[in-house]
Amino acid sequence: MRFRAAVLRGYETPFAVEEVALRAEPAPGEVLVRIAGCGMCRTDLAVRRSAGRSPLPAVLGHEGAGVVVRVGAGGGTQSGPDAELRVGDHVVLSFDSCGHCPNCRAAAPAYCDSFAALNLLGGRAEESRPLTDAAGGALAPRWFGQSSFAEYALVRARNAVRVDPALPLALLGPLGCGFLTGAGAVLNAFRAGPGDTLVVLGAGAVGLAAVLAATAAGATTVAVDRHRGRLELAERFGATPLPAGTPGLPERIRRLTDGGARFALDTTASAPLVNDALRALRPTGSLGLVARFHTPLPLEPGTLDRGRGIRHICEGDAVPALLIPRLTRLWQAGRFPFDQLIRTYALDDVNEAERDCEAGRVVKPVLVPDGAAPGGAGPYGGAPYGAAR
Repeated sequence: MRFRAAVLRGYETPFAVEEVALRAEPAPGEVLVRIAGCGMCRTDLAVRRSAGRSPLPAVLGHEGAGVVVRVGAGGGTQSGPDAELRVGDHVVLSFDSCGHCPNCRAAAPAYCDSFAALNLLGGRAEESRPLTDAAGGALAPRWFGQSSFAEYALVRARNAVRVDPALPLALLGPLGCGFLTGAGAVLNAFRAGPGDTLVVLGAGAVGLAAVLAATAAGATTVAVDRHRGRLELAERFGATPLPAGTPGLPERIRRLTDGGARFALDTTASAPLVNDALRALRPTGSLGLVARFHTPLPLEPGTLDRGRGIRHICEGDAVPALLIPRLTRLWQAGRFPFDQLIRTYALDDVNEAERDCEAGRVVKPVLVPDGAAPGGAGPYGGAPYGAAR
């Protein structure tokens, strides 16, 4: 079958929306999904700085949501209590995992032994042929198991999580990665609850999702960022805002958190901010890192004293089939308003979305293949940073 997709052909070239071709029938255990919307994540854009490690040309996109239109022979089998996917199901797509390594068997698919190969390096070796351009040239398939900057995506049913069809499907894709990462760090890795204190460094999509989750969990949150607009959003969602350049930042955080935060989450990969966060923790406090560091991370003397710890958190320690429904239920209850972080773009405007994302004019761009924002020009489109519901 043929359809339109945003193809990245070079590390320094713009996306090109062009016709691509995919084998018509999903294999056993696979489903074909018509994409309703796909979030743009910083990881998609980081391909440009991957020094050739991510194969091109490729269709990127790994925060897809859509409708199942075909299932492979024997049905689409996914993990979870309600396993069988059927044509017409609404699904959110998340990262790929093998399902059988020790970490996958221990309900930690984000730490799958094959995570890099399956999600970052072009997919499975036996699946090297399914996606081509109109002339038959190979395109790297299955970016994060999806390649969903497109009208359709072929995915394993394991990667797809069924959701309530009453939900605004085109907006749900970021729950599969960016929002999953921030919220999962708070709810899964930290298990934050009433009375806990949290400092979030960087109020982008991941950081603001962490703020939303912390507020929903009853925790007290301080948000640090250099963008005034994002600090205003964090404050709207229940956090105390602090500019990144605030003099004596650790001391200010300790005063705001009754002697020091129990948890800190860094989304910036800034060594000075990481050291500030460690100094702002109470004894036995924990710092989680979600951004990838490309330079050494020097820790200052004393920052890890008195039981303080530091660890990396991948994909929010999430089992997507469990966390995504939890987040949609919170949204339906008015306690996780992630839609206020979204601005929609037509697929043809993918390069505008990238520019706005890189410039900080929007928190979470979502590409809508049919070009129409959900509900027309309603609360999800228009102004950067979304709009109040």
